[in-house]
Amino acid sequence: MKNNKVNRRDFIRLSATAGAGALLIPNSVTASSASNPATSEYPIRTLGRTGIKVPIISMGVMRADNPNVVRAAYNAGITHFDTAHGYQNGRNEEMLGNFFKDKPRDSFTIATKVKFKQPLEDNFEKGFVEMFDLSLKRLQMDYVDILYAHDLTSQGIVKNKRVTDLLKKLKTEGKIRHIGFSMHNHNPAQIDAAIDAGIYDVILLSYNFKLNNLKETDEAIARGAKAGIGFVAMKTMTGGVEDAEGKKQINGQACLKWAWKNEHIATAIPGFTNFDLLDDCLTAAKFPEMTTEDKNYLASLSDKEMLFCQQCGKCKEQCTEHLPIPDAMRAYMYAYGYKNASLSKETLLEVNLVQDACKNCGKCKVNCPSGFNVSEKIAAITPIVNIPDVFLT
Repeated sequence: MKNNKVNRRDFIRLSATAGAGALLIPNSVTASSASNPATSEYPIRTLGRTGIKVPIISMGVMRADNPNVVRAAYNAGITHFDTAHGYQNGRNEEMLGNFFKDKPRDSFTIATKVKFKQPLEDNFEKGFVEMFDLSLKRLQMDYVDILYAHDLTSQGIVKNKRVTDLLKKLKTEGKIRHIGFSMHNHNPAQIDAAIDAGIYDVILLSYNFKLNNLKETDEAIARGAKAGIGFVAMKTMTGGVEDAEGKKQINGQACLKWAWKNEHIATAIPGFTNFDLLDDCLTAAKFPEMTTEDKNYLASLSDKEMLFCQQCGKCKEQCTEHLPIPDAMRAYMYAYGYKNASLSKETLLEVNLVQDACKNCGKCKVNCPSGFNVSEKIAAITPIVNIPDVFLT
């Protein structure tokens, strides 16, 4: 197989030509030209009824703080960029706004996310709009291509009339082109709720080879795709490492290729933060067919404890303190897998999980189906809430 990996010299060239944009790269794809797969080195898929044509590889910007990596991704043909109101306390959106302010608006698509408390508060609408307007200001844009209601946790909230009315209103006002929501809890029933609601154009969901309910998830995705919903995959790399201690980086190419086997996954948003990781993702997108080696590698990890929590919620039923354990496990993954302590702290503070949360217990009674030592992981991650932000990555 021909090796078309992008080397460091290529990245220096790509970074230096940001002002000219992707037009300098003969095989690059822009949002307006993506309908012609011949213009790209990467397979192109359509994001449901949005009609947006995207390469199968996009950029999850969450952890990136170097605009040169964004520049290299854009110039290499990546056209879709995913951020959120809360990432890096707003600096993530600001970075993208500064980068894209002089780029043709039809050469890229932007998705951002806004989170609200569940159950809904009395002033939910006002707070949501204020946060979203601030996101637009940071991005220096009049609209975003996709707005996700961030981290919806139940079928009821997906179909809640206050939520759907507000999202429809923002779309009518021209502030968003397409409506979506993100989900971390791997609940296929929420996809069916989105079909019933009828307003959602895109769903951002965790999708990887470690899912325990893969059959149910794939069936729900197929139903959603038939209804016109586009699907974007996150957490394809199960936390970025292949061991429970977070010491050995996972083979991201194999993980991405596995996700792309599902034709209904329009694109994936790996969170690469440097040129080497971007290089791996681009190479996978150029050669997306799984090899025997890829299959054997993923099979070897199928029964191995890693950092990816299934978010099944069975731990919460067993915990005598009713702690938000799935959120704690996600925070643990952010710190030890993604090496993003700031996001880990942010996640714990959102659910008010503090240090010594397990102090009232004797022996932990939680038996995690994935084999996680829950009390050990909570003890290892909760001290981060007391560390000043200036010392966190």
